[in-house]
Amino acid sequence: MNKQSGIHYLREHREAANGKPVPAEVTRIRDTVVAGLGDLLQGAFDAVDDSLFELANNARSNNEQNRYFEAMREIRIKRKGVERHFQKAVTDFFSDPPHTGHNQEEMLSKQASADGLSLVGDEDLEEQVALNAMITKAKAHFQGPLLQLQTRFSQVYPQATEESPVNPMAPEHLCHAFTDAIGALEIQIRERLILLKQFDRYVVSNLGMLLDEANRILIQAGVIPNFRYHGKAGKQHKTGPDQASDTAATDSQQPPSEDVSNSVVFGQIRQMLALQRANAGIPPRASDPTIRVVGDSELADLLNAMPLPDTRPISGNLSDGEPITIDLRYVVQQLLAKADSGDGRKPALNEMDEDLINLVSMLFEFILDDYNLSAPVQVLISRLQIPILKVVIRDKSFFSQATHPARRLLNAMARAGIGWSTSDEKAKDKLYGQIHNIVQRILNEFDGDIALFETLNREFEQFLEKENRKASLVEQRTRESERGRIKSQKAQETVDNLLKQKVSRYRLPDTIHDILMNGWSRVMFLAYLRDDLEHRWQETVRVVDDLVWCLHPHHEDEERDQWVRVVPPLLKSLRAGLEEVSYNSSRLDEMMGHLKHELAEAFRTNAAIEARQDSPAEPEEEEPLATLHQTAVERQQELEDAAISEYVAQIDGIEIGNWVEFRLVNGANFRCKLSAIIEEADCFVFVNRMGLKVIEKTRVELAHEMRRGRLTLLEQGALIDRALDAVVGSLRSKTA
Repeated sequence: MNKQSGIHYLREHREAANGKPVPAEVTRIRDTVVAGLGDLLQGAFDAVDDSLFELANNARSNNEQNRYFEAMREIRIKRKGVERHFQKAVTDFFSDPPHTGHNQEEMLSKQASADGLSLVGDEDLEEQVALNAMITKAKAHFQGPLLQLQTRFSQVYPQATEESPVNPMAPEHLCHAFTDAIGALEIQIRERLILLKQFDRYVVSNLGMLLDEANRILIQAGVIPNFRYHGKAGKQHKTGPDQASDTAATDSQQPPSEDVSNSVVFGQIRQMLALQRANAGIPPRASDPTIRVVGDSELADLLNAMPLPDTRPISGNLSDGEPITIDLRYVVQQLLAKADSGDGRKPALNEMDEDLINLVSMLFEFILDDYNLSAPVQVLISRLQIPILKVVIRDKSFFSQATHPARRLLNAMARAGIGWSTSDEKAKDKLYGQIHNIVQRILNEFDGDIALFETLNREFEQFLEKENRKASLVEQRTRESERGRIKSQKAQETVDNLLKQKVSRYRLPDTIHDILMNGWSRVMFLAYLRDDLEHRWQETVRVVDDLVWCLHPHHEDEERDQWVRVVPPLLKSLRAGLEEVSYNSSRLDEMMGHLKHELAEAFRTNAAIEARQDSPAEPEEEEPLATLHQTAVERQQELEDAAISEYVAQIDGIEIGNWVEFRLVNGANFRCKLSAIIEEADCFVFVNRMGLKVIEKTRVELAHEMRRGRLTLLEQGALIDRALDAVVGSLRSKTA
């Protein structure tokens, strides 16, 4: 369908653009999109409400709490108006679509430039950075469907051209429509950023299904039914039905979402560093005639020619001593001082390289301050500052690609070493030896070729796979053993407590007491363990109740009739259970004879089994007394329970596989991983890196440990990702 046929299509339906009714198919798309976005927006607002309530609940002061509650109230009052404003704007996009494409890209890039940023207020900058990041991520993630839709819409709307295409559903239009809609809200920047975050999460991230539906409707209407993409964005070829489908043609063009997210974060950091330069009045390097900009290759050569600082310990063990601190900015300035070309111009880096060096410095500042890293691994990684700087200057994708080999290796070493404790024997540990060897090889062999990191990555992954397989087997055995032991312990405690409660009230004949406490208790123990499969536990408890009931005097005819019905199956159940556990098998007949005799005597003579004078009082009698005469210890326990309630909530957030660190009273510490939560006993089992059990504690015990500062939860996320998040937070605070 060419341009003329697109116009003919409009006339055929007696509809036109520019404020006039739109084609029937476009109307269908508009109605579907507006309704779909409305539903998604409701989810975003609900999430905002929950987030603000959580922030208010955890506020440190009344003023802070009131701020969040006021924001909640403001948003709730004006929510419907914002939704209507947004939906009207989206509807207008379909009636008179704004142009998109290159002009829009240029506008965004100008907004993000240093000159542009210097004119923007700090709060507006934060919002603009978040908005640009959201748009960039969406356009990269939905690149294929957006390209198809833009091409098809540009065929449908007559005012569109190849240089100025249109797409009413372009992420930049939708995002700007939302920021315009929330402009009426009288809230502060933090709350506005929360709104944008939830809009991104609930609306923008779910655009895919609406884009696909819009493409499907246009395809059915005959608007470029077969689409194949080649080369740069915006260039497309129509093909016959025998060609590959739309989706297959564009899938290969879409970058991984993880790399897109990293690119967005890296872009945010560069924008904030640019703002710092603008605020400091630093002009662009390229425009300063007194400066000679040092190119990437020259800088890489200078770094490669530079000898590594002598930071190795005398012992030869690279993890001895404290982490190494190197001022990378100073090192680079010293190198630049040697790069004087003699023309009077001062050598300086371009802005991109300066940003990268600053970022590597901030990255290692985070690493050297990261408590989640075990001490030996932290020292080892600190020795890689110069090699990583060389990597970053040579290959700028280190920060924007999660799959970069050097980045993957740092993440893998940090993740593998999280379980290291100060008490571990480094000389005997294979993992420590492997990480030490990796650092040694990088220091000795790295000459700028990134392939070394690929090789080390591959070798380390093979080593970890082998080690993790062994540790997993040991951990599985440990977990099964502990589950069995703890469940058996819980079963024994339950049986003992129940029998003690039921039997201690009466002076039972010795024969019956022996059968219950030494014989039937074993039957109950097995039934408790097997209850999930056989459901016999309640049956074994009922046998005890029936036996005690049958030993009571019964005068009424109905009770005596019931006694006659109960005793034969009771004796049968008792014999079967005792035979199953091999209770005193040589004298079982004799014991059963004594049991029958005691039952017959109780029935014949109506003799009551004697109640013990020291039997425990009924719970109904105890409770009021306990309430009236609460001891100081009990009052203290109540206060203690209230104090640890917030820590119990944190303990409930620990998942299987999470690492923690315990500090002992003597100052020593050890790290371990949560391997199992055994609900029956409220028991948390922790293992070391080898999969061996090191400690078990109840939920309350762990909460007390955390309250006393003797339990720390360790972050599991990738080292570089956590470092980048910390850098973004630090830069935001500096530019605030």
